[in-house]
Amino acid sequence: MRRFRTVSLLACLAALSCCDHAQQEDSRLPATKVDTILPTAGSSASANLPDSVTVGFVPVATFSQALANSLSDVPVSQSGTVTKVLADDNDGSRHQKFVLRLSNGQTLLFAHNIDIAPRVPDLAVGQVVAFKGIYEWNNQGGVVHWTHRDPSGNHAAGWLWRDGNIWQ
Repeated sequence: MRRFRTVSLLACLAALSCCDHAQQEDSRLPATKVDTILPTAGSSASANLPDSVTVGFVPVATFSQALANSLSDVPVSQSGTVTKVLADDNDGSRHQKFVLRLSNGQTLLFAHNIDIAPRVPDLAVGQVVAFKGIYEWNNQGGVVHWTHRDPSGNHAAGWLWRDGNIWQ
């Protein structure tokens, strides 16, 4: 038993030392190496998503860190469960609006530009939606936008995914 604890401790220390050298795309966030987030069954809304969607997901902690540090313009990808479908915002560019709850309990407002990308049809409370976009801080948890292609090519293309379909 003592040998097992020693081996386990050494394995943990080795794993932690590897993390010290990891690079993060956004230097405003603590360094964390994440190539792919592969959640365990039932651990989050992304548990049943295909690997092709989850590749590149940022850790859910990225959102709480961005909120706590008032960070904006943070590239993000993750998934959550729809908790509220809101009326479209028709001022200026039209946006489909809804709220997702992440696995850490944080809620995010989504503003999906439907002048550029198709609307996600029949969006309903309880559905799982994966996303790639840009996080902007606000005191209510943050908003994610740029969930579509950029016609001018200045931003990486974002997207929304639900039930095997992608809207961008």
